[in-house]
Amino acid sequence: MAKSFRTLDDIGDIRGKRVLVREDLNVPFADGQVTDDTRLRATVATVSELADKGAIVLILAHFGRPKGVPSPELSLAQIVKPYEAVLGRPVRYIDWEGDAANVAMLQPGDIAVLENTRFFGGEEKNDPAVVDRFAALGDIYVNDAFSAAHRAHASTEGLAHKLPAYAGRAMEAELDALQKALGEPEHPVAAVVGGAKVSTKLAVLKHLVGKVDHLIIGGGMANTFLAARGVNVGKSLCEHDLTGTADEIMEAADRAGCTVHLPYDVVVAKEFKPNPPTRTVNVHEVAADEMILDVGPAAVEALGDVLKNCRTLVWNGPLGAFETPPFDAATVALAKTAAALTVDGSLVSVAGGGDTVAALNHAGVADEFTFVSTAGGAFLEWMEGRELPGVAALMH
Repeated sequence: MAKSFRTLDDIGDIRGKRVLVREDLNVPFADGQVTDDTRLRATVATVSELADKGAIVLILAHFGRPKGVPSPELSLAQIVKPYEAVLGRPVRYIDWEGDAANVAMLQPGDIAVLENTRFFGGEEKNDPAVVDRFAALGDIYVNDAFSAAHRAHASTEGLAHKLPAYAGRAMEAELDALQKALGEPEHPVAAVVGGAKVSTKLAVLKHLVGKVDHLIIGGGMANTFLAARGVNVGKSLCEHDLTGTADEIMEAADRAGCTVHLPYDVVVAKEFKPNPPTRTVNVHEVAADEMILDVGPAAVEALGDVLKNCRTLVWNGPLGAFETPPFDAATVALAKTAAALTVDGSLVSVAGGGDTVAALNHAGVADEFTFVSTAGGAFLEWMEGRELPGVAALMH
Protein backbone atom coordinates (compact mmCIF):
# COMPACT_ATOMS: atom_id res chain seq x y z
CA MET A 1 0.00 0.00 0.00
CA ALA A 2 1.44 3.38 -0.99
CA LYS A 3 2.17 5.61 1.98
CA SER A 4 0.35 8.93 2.21
CA PHE A 5 3.54 10.59 3.48
CA ARG A 6 7.14 10.72 2.26
CA THR A 7 9.77 8.79 4.21
CA LEU A 8 13.57 8.62 4.21
CA ASP A 9 13.26 6.16 1.30
CA ASP A 10 12.07 9.08 -0.86
CA ILE A 11 14.77 11.54 0.17
CA GLY A 12 17.42 10.92 -2.56
CA ASP A 13 21.10 11.86 -2.31
CA ILE A 14 21.66 13.93 0.82
CA ARG A 15 25.44 13.98 1.05
CA GLY A 16 26.48 17.41 2.35
CA LYS A 17 22.85 18.51 2.76
CA ARG A 18 21.77 20.08 6.04
CA VAL A 19 18.88 18.07 7.43
CA LEU A 20 16.80 19.56 10.24
CA VAL A 21 15.44 16.62 12.23
CA ARG A 22 12.68 17.23 14.79
CA GLU A 23 13.19 14.67 17.54
CA ASP A 24 11.78 14.25 21.05
CA LEU A 25 14.66 14.67 23.51
CA ASN A 26 12.34 15.77 26.33
CA VAL A 27 13.56 13.04 28.68
CA PRO A 28 13.20 12.83 32.47
CA PHE A 29 16.31 14.35 34.02
CA ALA A 30 17.43 14.37 37.67
CA ASP A 31 20.78 15.11 39.36
CA GLY A 32 22.51 15.53 36.01
CA GLN A 33 21.33 12.11 34.78
CA VAL A 34 18.76 10.98 32.22
CA THR A 35 16.52 8.65 34.25
CA ASP A 36 14.77 7.05 31.24
CA ASP A 37 16.45 7.08 27.81
CA THR A 38 13.54 5.52 25.84
CA ARG A 39 13.01 8.65 23.77
CA LEU A 40 16.72 9.01 23.04
CA ARG A 41 16.87 5.42 21.78
CA ALA A 42 13.84 6.03 19.54
CA THR A 43 15.87 8.60 17.55
CA VAL A 44 18.84 6.37 16.76
CA ALA A 45 17.53 4.80 13.53
CA THR A 46 16.79 8.09 11.80
CA VAL A 47 19.80 10.08 13.02
CA SER A 48 22.29 7.27 12.28
CA GLU A 49 20.86 6.62 8.81
CA LEU A 50 21.06 10.30 7.83
CA ALA A 51 24.60 10.69 9.17
CA ASP A 52 25.73 7.48 7.44
CA LYS A 53 24.41 8.87 4.14
CA GLY A 54 26.61 11.95 4.59
CA ALA A 55 24.00 14.44 5.74
CA ILE A 56 24.80 17.20 8.21
CA VAL A 57 22.25 16.28 10.91
CA LEU A 58 20.82 19.19 12.91
CA ILE A 59 18.50 18.06 15.68
CA LEU A 60 15.66 20.30 16.78
CA ALA A 61 13.94 19.51 20.08
CA HIS A 62 12.31 21.10 23.08
CA PHE A 63 13.11 20.45 26.74
CA GLY A 64 10.66 21.34 29.49
CA ARG A 65 8.53 24.49 29.39
CA PRO A 66 10.80 27.56 29.30
CA LYS A 67 8.01 29.70 27.76
CA GLY A 68 10.42 31.66 25.57
CA VAL A 69 12.87 32.43 28.38
CA PRO A 70 16.31 30.76 28.05
CA SER A 71 17.58 29.12 31.24
CA PRO A 72 20.56 26.85 31.99
CA GLU A 73 18.30 24.28 33.74
CA LEU A 74 16.37 23.75 30.50
CA SER A 75 19.34 23.83 28.12
CA LEU A 76 19.75 20.85 25.79
CA ALA A 77 23.52 21.17 26.34
CA GLN A 78 23.12 18.84 29.33
CA ILE A 79 21.54 16.13 27.13
CA VAL A 80 24.46 15.96 24.68
CA LYS A 81 26.72 13.59 26.71
CA PRO A 82 23.94 11.07 27.54
CA TYR A 83 22.81 11.30 23.91
CA GLU A 84 26.33 10.53 22.64
CA ALA A 85 26.32 7.41 24.84
CA VAL A 86 23.04 6.21 23.28
CA LEU A 87 24.04 7.05 19.68
CA GLY A 88 27.58 5.73 20.02
CA ARG A 89 29.01 8.65 18.04
CA PRO A 90 30.04 12.28 18.70
CA VAL A 91 27.33 14.92 19.02
CA ARG A 92 27.97 18.69 18.87
CA TYR A 93 25.93 21.27 20.74
CA ILE A 94 25.00 24.53 19.01
CA ASP A 95 23.63 27.51 20.90
CA TRP A 96 21.27 29.97 19.20
CA GLU A 97 23.97 32.65 19.53
CA GLY A 98 26.03 32.35 16.34
CA ASP A 99 24.17 29.23 15.24
CA ALA A 100 24.49 29.92 11.48
CA ALA A 101 28.29 30.27 11.67
CA ASN A 102 28.60 27.10 13.77
CA VAL A 103 26.35 25.10 11.44
CA ALA A 104 28.45 26.28 8.46
CA MET A 105 31.52 24.64 10.04
CA LEU A 106 29.96 21.17 10.21
CA GLN A 107 31.07 18.40 7.84
CA PRO A 108 29.04 15.63 6.12
CA GLY A 109 28.16 12.97 8.70
CA ASP A 110 28.34 15.37 11.65
CA ILE A 111 25.49 15.43 14.18
CA ALA A 112 24.58 18.49 16.24
CA VAL A 113 21.85 19.21 18.77
CA LEU A 114 20.55 22.76 18.47
CA GLU A 115 19.48 24.57 21.62
CA ASN A 116 15.95 24.20 23.06
CA THR A 117 13.44 25.36 20.41
CA ARG A 118 11.18 26.73 23.15
CA PHE A 119 13.78 29.35 24.08
CA PHE A 120 11.98 31.23 21.28
CA GLY A 121 8.62 32.58 22.41
CA GLY A 122 7.33 32.14 18.86
CA GLU A 123 8.05 28.37 18.70
CA GLU A 124 4.77 27.37 20.35
CA LYS A 125 2.85 30.06 18.43
CA ASN A 126 4.18 28.73 15.09
CA ASP A 127 5.48 32.27 14.44
CA PRO A 128 6.57 32.62 10.77
CA ALA A 129 9.69 34.54 11.87
CA VAL A 130 10.79 31.57 14.02
CA VAL A 131 9.95 29.13 11.21
CA ASP A 132 12.16 31.21 8.87
CA ARG A 133 14.94 31.32 11.46
CA PHE A 134 14.97 27.51 11.72
CA ALA A 135 14.49 26.95 7.97
CA ALA A 136 17.52 29.15 7.14
CA LEU A 137 19.75 26.54 8.82
CA GLY A 138 18.62 23.57 6.72
CA ASP A 139 17.92 22.23 3.24
CA ILE A 140 15.55 19.40 4.21
CA TYR A 141 13.15 18.80 7.11
CA VAL A 142 12.51 15.43 8.76
CA ASN A 143 9.88 15.03 11.50
CA ASP A 144 10.63 12.03 13.70
CA ALA A 145 8.72 13.16 16.81
CA PHE A 146 5.20 11.71 16.77
CA SER A 147 4.89 12.57 20.48
CA ALA A 148 4.98 16.28 19.56
CA ALA A 149 2.84 15.90 16.41
CA HIS A 150 -0.38 17.05 18.09
CA ARG A 151 1.10 20.53 18.44
CA ALA A 152 1.22 23.02 15.55
CA HIS A 153 4.56 24.56 16.55
CA ALA A 154 7.26 26.13 14.36
CA SER A 155 9.51 23.05 14.64
CA THR A 156 6.71 20.45 14.31
CA GLU A 157 4.40 21.95 11.67
CA GLY A 158 5.64 25.26 10.26
CA LEU A 159 8.91 23.86 8.90
CA ALA A 160 7.11 21.19 6.88
CA HIS A 161 5.69 23.96 4.69
CA LYS A 162 9.07 25.68 4.22
CA LEU A 163 11.41 22.83 3.32
CA PRO A 164 11.01 19.45 1.56
CA ALA A 165 9.46 17.39 4.39
CA TYR A 166 9.77 13.70 5.26
CA ALA A 167 8.81 11.35 8.10
CA GLY A 168 11.71 9.84 10.05
CA ARG A 169 11.87 6.11 10.87
CA ALA A 170 10.25 6.40 14.32
CA MET A 171 7.44 8.58 12.93
CA GLU A 172 6.98 6.15 10.04
CA ALA A 173 6.75 3.15 12.39
CA GLU A 174 4.23 4.97 14.58
CA LEU A 175 2.01 5.99 11.65
CA ASP A 176 2.16 2.50 10.13
CA ALA A 177 1.13 0.94 13.45
CA LEU A 178 -1.72 3.39 13.97
CA GLN A 179 -2.98 2.76 10.44
CA LYS A 180 -3.06 -0.99 11.19
CA ALA A 181 -4.77 -0.41 14.54
CA LEU A 182 -7.65 1.93 13.64
CA GLY A 183 -7.11 3.31 10.14
CA GLU A 184 -7.56 0.09 8.19
CA PRO A 185 -7.58 -2.63 10.86
CA GLU A 186 -8.39 -6.27 10.42
CA HIS A 187 -11.67 -7.00 12.25
CA PRO A 188 -12.78 -7.96 14.82
CA VAL A 189 -11.10 -5.06 16.66
CA ALA A 190 -10.99 -4.76 20.46
CA ALA A 191 -10.06 -1.67 22.46
CA VAL A 192 -9.06 -1.71 26.12
CA VAL A 193 -9.64 1.69 27.69
CA GLY A 194 -8.76 2.10 31.35
CA GLY A 195 -7.75 4.87 33.68
CA ALA A 196 -9.23 6.71 36.61
CA LYS A 197 -11.80 9.01 35.07
CA VAL A 198 -14.34 8.87 32.28
CA SER A 199 -14.07 12.66 31.92
CA THR A 200 -10.51 12.43 30.54
CA LYS A 201 -11.43 9.73 27.99
CA LEU A 202 -14.90 10.87 26.85
CA ALA A 203 -13.78 11.82 23.35
CA VAL A 204 -11.84 8.54 23.03
CA LEU A 205 -14.85 6.41 24.04
CA LYS A 206 -17.23 8.29 21.75
CA HIS A 207 -14.85 7.85 18.80
CA LEU A 208 -14.04 4.19 19.47
CA VAL A 209 -17.59 2.86 19.66
CA GLY A 210 -17.93 3.60 15.94
CA LYS A 211 -14.58 1.97 15.11
CA VAL A 212 -14.23 -1.19 17.20
CA ASP A 213 -16.22 -4.38 17.71
CA HIS A 214 -15.41 -4.81 21.40
CA LEU A 215 -14.86 -1.99 23.91
CA ILE A 216 -13.35 -3.22 27.18
CA ILE A 217 -13.68 -0.61 29.93
CA GLY A 218 -11.53 -0.91 33.05
CA GLY A 219 -10.00 1.21 35.80
CA GLY A 220 -12.00 3.76 37.80
CA MET A 221 -13.89 4.56 34.58
CA ALA A 222 -15.66 1.21 34.71
CA ASN A 223 -17.23 2.19 38.06
CA THR A 224 -19.03 5.12 36.42
CA PHE A 225 -20.45 2.77 33.77
CA LEU A 226 -21.45 0.23 36.43
CA ALA A 227 -23.18 3.00 38.42
CA ALA A 228 -25.02 4.00 35.21
CA ARG A 229 -26.36 0.44 35.10
CA GLY A 230 -27.65 0.73 38.66
CA VAL A 231 -24.79 -1.04 40.42
CA ASN A 232 -23.94 0.28 43.90
CA VAL A 233 -20.16 0.81 43.74
CA GLY A 234 -19.71 1.68 47.43
CA LYS A 235 -16.77 4.00 48.14
CA SER A 236 -15.20 3.41 44.70
CA LEU A 237 -13.81 6.21 42.58
CA CYS A 238 -16.83 7.11 40.45
CA GLU A 239 -18.02 10.17 38.52
CA HIS A 240 -21.70 9.94 39.40
CA ASP A 241 -22.43 13.15 37.47
CA LEU A 242 -21.36 11.39 34.26
CA THR A 243 -23.64 8.35 34.45
CA GLY A 244 -25.91 9.97 31.84
CA THR A 245 -22.94 10.32 29.51
CA ALA A 246 -21.99 6.69 30.16
CA ASP A 247 -25.55 5.69 29.15
CA GLU A 248 -25.21 7.72 25.92
CA ILE A 249 -21.91 5.98 25.09
CA MET A 250 -23.49 2.54 25.68
CA GLU A 251 -26.46 3.47 23.48
CA ALA A 252 -24.11 4.68 20.73
CA ALA A 253 -22.21 1.38 21.03
CA ASP A 254 -25.46 -0.57 20.62
CA ARG A 255 -26.31 1.38 17.47
CA ALA A 256 -22.83 0.77 16.04
CA GLY A 257 -22.84 -2.96 16.85
CA CYS A 258 -20.01 -2.56 19.36
CA THR A 259 -20.11 -4.77 22.46
CA VAL A 260 -19.18 -2.95 25.68
CA HIS A 261 -17.50 -5.20 28.26
CA LEU A 262 -17.72 -4.20 31.93
CA PRO A 263 -16.39 -6.33 34.79
CA TYR A 264 -18.90 -8.64 36.47
CA ASP A 265 -16.56 -9.71 39.24
CA VAL A 266 -14.21 -7.28 40.98
CA VAL A 267 -11.51 -7.10 43.66
CA VAL A 268 -12.52 -4.83 46.54
CA ALA A 269 -10.87 -3.46 49.68
CA LYS A 270 -11.85 -1.09 52.46
CA GLU A 271 -8.70 0.99 52.09
CA PHE A 272 -6.45 1.84 49.19
CA LYS A 273 -2.91 0.83 50.14
CA PRO A 274 -0.47 -1.94 49.18
CA ASN A 275 -1.70 -5.45 50.00
CA PRO A 276 -4.70 -4.68 52.25
CA PRO A 277 -7.29 -7.37 53.05
CA THR A 278 -9.26 -7.89 49.81
CA ARG A 279 -12.15 -9.97 48.57
CA THR A 280 -13.32 -10.90 45.09
CA VAL A 281 -17.06 -10.41 44.64
CA ASN A 282 -19.78 -10.09 42.03
CA VAL A 283 -20.27 -6.40 41.15
CA HIS A 284 -23.70 -6.50 42.85
CA GLU A 285 -22.10 -7.52 46.18
CA VAL A 286 -19.85 -4.49 46.79
CA ALA A 287 -20.43 -3.26 50.35
CA ALA A 288 -21.05 0.42 51.13
CA ASP A 289 -17.62 0.78 52.80
CA GLU A 290 -15.66 -1.02 50.05
CA MET A 291 -14.01 0.25 46.89
CA ILE A 292 -13.45 -1.54 43.59
CA LEU A 293 -9.71 -1.56 42.83
CA ASP A 294 -9.31 -4.21 40.14
CA VAL A 295 -11.19 -6.42 37.70
CA GLY A 296 -11.82 -9.93 39.00
CA PRO A 297 -10.28 -13.16 37.64
CA ALA A 298 -13.48 -14.52 36.05
CA ALA A 299 -13.98 -11.31 34.04
CA VAL A 300 -10.31 -11.31 33.00
CA GLU A 301 -10.60 -14.87 31.74
CA ALA A 302 -13.70 -13.91 29.73
CA LEU A 303 -11.87 -10.87 28.31
CA GLY A 304 -9.00 -13.16 27.29
CA ASP A 305 -11.53 -15.23 25.32
CA VAL A 306 -12.75 -12.04 23.61
CA LEU A 307 -9.17 -11.23 22.52
CA LYS A 308 -8.72 -14.78 21.18
CA ASN A 309 -11.50 -14.05 18.69
CA CYS A 310 -10.10 -10.64 17.67
CA ARG A 311 -7.50 -9.75 15.06
CA THR A 312 -6.59 -6.25 16.27
CA LEU A 313 -6.21 -4.68 19.74
CA VAL A 314 -5.75 -1.05 20.76
CA TRP A 315 -4.87 -0.58 24.44
CA ASN A 316 -4.86 2.63 26.49
CA GLY A 317 -4.94 2.58 30.29
CA PRO A 318 -4.76 -0.11 33.00
CA LEU A 319 -7.68 -2.27 34.21
CA GLY A 320 -7.06 -1.62 37.90
CA ALA A 321 -4.91 0.44 40.27
CA PHE A 322 -1.88 -1.40 38.86
CA GLU A 323 0.82 0.60 40.70
CA THR A 324 -0.46 -0.79 44.01
CA PRO A 325 -0.29 -4.58 44.51
CA PRO A 326 -2.31 -6.77 44.34
CA PHE A 327 -4.44 -4.52 42.11
CA ASP A 328 -2.11 -5.10 39.15
CA ALA A 329 -3.30 -8.70 38.67
CA ALA A 330 -5.97 -8.10 36.01
CA THR A 331 -3.81 -5.76 33.91
CA VAL A 332 -0.87 -8.17 34.01
CA ALA A 333 -3.01 -11.23 33.19
CA LEU A 334 -4.78 -9.63 30.21
CA ALA A 335 -1.54 -8.05 28.94
CA LYS A 336 0.13 -11.50 29.01
CA THR A 337 -2.78 -13.00 27.06
CA ALA A 338 -2.57 -10.20 24.46
CA ALA A 339 1.21 -10.64 24.20
CA ALA A 340 0.92 -14.42 23.71
CA LEU A 341 -1.69 -13.95 20.95
CA THR A 342 0.58 -11.36 19.29
CA VAL A 343 3.58 -13.69 19.40
CA ASP A 344 1.40 -16.45 17.89
CA GLY A 345 0.61 -14.10 15.00
CA SER A 346 -3.16 -14.04 15.55
CA LEU A 347 -3.36 -10.49 16.96
CA VAL A 348 -1.98 -7.06 16.00
CA SER A 349 -1.59 -5.24 19.32
CA VAL A 350 -0.94 -1.50 19.56
CA ALA A 351 -0.71 0.25 22.93
CA GLY A 352 0.08 3.78 24.07
CA GLY A 353 -0.14 6.38 26.81
CA GLY A 354 2.13 6.87 29.84
CA ASP A 355 0.31 4.60 32.31
CA THR A 356 -0.11 1.97 29.62
CA VAL A 357 3.60 1.79 28.81
CA ALA A 358 4.40 1.53 32.53
CA ALA A 359 1.78 -1.21 32.99
CA LEU A 360 3.06 -3.27 30.04
CA ASN A 361 6.66 -2.88 31.24
CA HIS A 362 5.50 -3.97 34.71
CA ALA A 363 3.86 -7.04 33.13
CA GLY A 364 7.11 -7.70 31.22
CA VAL A 365 5.37 -7.84 27.84
CA ALA A 366 5.99 -4.44 26.21
CA ASP A 367 8.47 -6.02 23.76
CA GLU A 368 5.92 -8.65 22.71
CA PHE A 369 3.21 -6.20 21.60
CA THR A 370 3.23 -5.31 17.90
CA PHE A 371 3.84 -1.66 18.75
CA VAL A 372 4.00 0.39 21.94
CA SER A 373 3.78 4.13 21.45
CA THR A 374 5.70 6.33 23.87
CA ALA A 375 3.57 9.33 22.86
CA GLY A 376 1.10 10.37 25.55
CA GLY A 377 -1.04 13.28 24.38
CA ALA A 378 -0.55 12.59 20.67
CA PHE A 379 -1.62 8.96 21.07
CA LEU A 380 -4.74 9.98 23.00
CA GLU A 381 -5.68 12.63 20.42
CA TRP A 382 -5.20 10.05 17.67
CA MET A 383 -7.56 7.69 19.58
CA GLU A 384 -10.07 10.56 19.70
CA GLY A 385 -9.99 10.70 15.90
CA ARG A 386 -8.44 14.17 15.78
CA GLU A 387 -6.13 15.35 13.02
CA LEU A 388 -2.56 15.82 14.29
CA PRO A 389 -1.03 18.98 12.75
CA GLY A 390 2.52 17.60 12.64
CA VAL A 391 1.31 14.52 10.75
CA ALA A 392 -1.08 16.38 8.46
CA ALA A 393 1.81 18.66 7.38
CA LEU A 394 3.74 15.62 6.09
CA MET A 395 0.88 14.34 3.93
CA HIS A 396 1.14 14.86 0.20
